[in-house]
Amino acid sequence: MTLAIVTGAGSGLGRALSVELVRRGIPVVGFGRQQNRLDETGQLAGPGFSAMMVDVADARAVSAAFAALPAPVTILINNAAIYPRRDILDETPDSFSQTVAINLGGVVACTDAALRQMVVSGRGRIVNVSTFADIAPIPTSAAYAVSKGAARIFSRAIVADLADRFPHIVINDWMPGMLRTQMGVSDGLDPAVAARWGVALALWDDPSLTGTVFERNREVLPPRSLQGRIKDRVLLRPRRTARLLHD
Repeated sequence: MTLAIVTGAGSGLGRALSVELVRRGIPVVGFGRQQNRLDETGQLAGPGFSAMMVDVADARAVSAAFAALPAPVTILINNAAIYPRRDILDETPDSFSQTVAINLGGVVACTDAALRQMVVSGRGRIVNVSTFADIAPIPTSAAYAVSKGAARIFSRAIVADLADRFPHIVINDWMPGMLRTQMGVSDGLDPAVAARWGVALALWDDPSLTGTVFERNREVLPPRSLQGRIKDRVLLRPRRTARLLHD
């Protein structure tokens, strides 16, 4: 049985991902902190969606929620995040840590719980919703940029630990771009469009995807050094082309 977990399923991209997965026949358990918003997602998604009130920053609550699933999870989309938009002089250690607890700690807690089920069968799919916010932080984004950047490092770290032993547990990052959501911008991309790409990626379980990064519907290839580019030309070795998502 295929079972997907979507965190932050009560609104925005998480809601759109849940609706799209159910539309494609995949049962979804949506995690969120507000029951009324999860209920709204359920009304849009239909009977294939089940809601669980879970604060992903609470590792014990996450563990209990995974233990209560009707079947082992096969797809995890780590989407839950907050973006408080506070100047660093308005941040406190506590407020900064709260953002990190959700944006990074939630990814760690849910990934840990999912992997403990996935390693039993040796198969699974984990997609971490990511950004480039850490590369060039904009004003009032310190906690968000630090926590999301650390989550990208976490993706690479678990790939380093697991890729050789569990090649069919496929893990990668996906950056949906600027969306028309509460966390996004008013003229951003419709989250329903992005969700089609995200779900296509989540259902694509090719082991060669492990460790890759996708932005919107295209793979982002790792940069090549000047020495590497020269070597490729001397050896007449074409660079691998980026892969596209087809919804």
